[in-house]
Amino acid sequence: MTTTEELVAQVNKILDDIGIDMAGLFESFDILSLVFHLNRNIEILRDFEEELSRRVGETVPSVRGLDKKEKDPHIRWLYKKKHNRILALERLRSAIVAHKMALALISANYSFYIGNKEIDVKTIKKHEELRRIRVVKKPVILGRLEILPHLAYSGDVLKLLGQESVEAREAFKLIKAKLREKGVVRKKSFRIEVEYWESGRLKKTRLDIPTDADIESELRKRFGKRFRWRVLSYVKTKGVLINNHYTVDNLALAYATFDPERGPELLGLDLFRYYFLTSEKERESLGLYPDIKLCIDCHYSIFDLPFMKEKWFRTGFGSMMIIQKCEIEKMLSGKRSEISNIPNYLLGGAILYGVSPFNEEKVAELLGLDLDKLTEAIRKLVLSGLHTSLFTNVEKFEKFMPKSDKAKRFLELLQG
Repeated sequence: MTTTEELVAQVNKILDDIGIDMAGLFESFDILSLVFHLNRNIEILRDFEEELSRRVGETVPSVRGLDKKEKDPHIRWLYKKKHNRILALERLRSAIVAHKMALALISANYSFYIGNKEIDVKTIKKHEELRRIRVVKKPVILGRLEILPHLAYSGDVLKLLGQESVEAREAFKLIKAKLREKGVVRKKSFRIEVEYWESGRLKKTRLDIPTDADIESELRKRFGKRFRWRVLSYVKTKGVLINNHYTVDNLALAYATFDPERGPELLGLDLFRYYFLTSEKERESLGLYPDIKLCIDCHYSIFDLPFMKEKWFRTGFGSMMIIQKCEIEKMLSGKRSEISNIPNYLLGGAILYGVSPFNEEKVAELLGLDLDKLTEAIRKLVLSGLHTSLFTNVEKFEKFMPKSDKAKRFLELLQG
């Protein structure tokens, strides 16, 4: 039986080898070969992870817990040994998540068939079966296939990042910061306390000020120049968008190295598309972004990044559209059969058309949808009549109504 130190050495060696092998696979980018190797690697890594976590446990002191003044070499060696075990375990888990994300990304964009039977991507484990498998690209793109070569298959995120440019490292830090932000619950107004002078006496009052107001100028109008104020109601926050630091590390590394300049914006756009092109039920099983929220009910600044150049932009623009999409999904519960002829990804496009200021061309461009299919989906939604109960801006759907319906409504308006 191997010692724990030997096991740690094996883990590090295998992860290094996987990192080298995977880099070679992306030169040809053969989807089937890639899936086969990902599945094989996951099996190996899971076995190691199970054994190492059993030996190491979860509550092991690290080097940081060691007093710097400690001179005893035996104690220092003991702490270092335990620290190395934890690092190997963390590296293993990061690598496993990277492999899972890669498989989920491929599965979200490709279907695999043996004959006419569709097979699960996770079952592709025999090399001799690869020639029998047919790969078909799905009609809609989820995520970004270009990031596949940049995931941390070796698990050593910091080492891989250290090989990149300064711009990539800065982008990595920005993406991590965005993904680690806690969601902010938007408020209509702030409760503030104001101290001001009136008739030579210091007075105090409390006010509700709209969040979009210029507080200083508003108070100056009311109290002149001599006042001071403080916020009484602070911003309420909720949990992070992705509650898994391995997922966050892999996403930050992949997008930062893929495109250091636009990486954060591209990730924001891909996450935005993810919520609109999938239903909540689909998000439960996709595994594209492990431990991401199925729906959001607060503001995350990463969703603002793709829209900052839009003329309608305001803080929370992207998040608000996703929140509305999630609310509409709940409203459609039990009514989905009425529009069963609209696939989820096209329904997402129709919903975005209804909740946003964008026209159908812009929606199709944003979500990567075929314009004709999107237009047809909006027409079907209008024919179902559900748009009147789902959206506030019903006039936007007027042009998709059959002409006879338009005439009928016009007559109804004339008759009062």
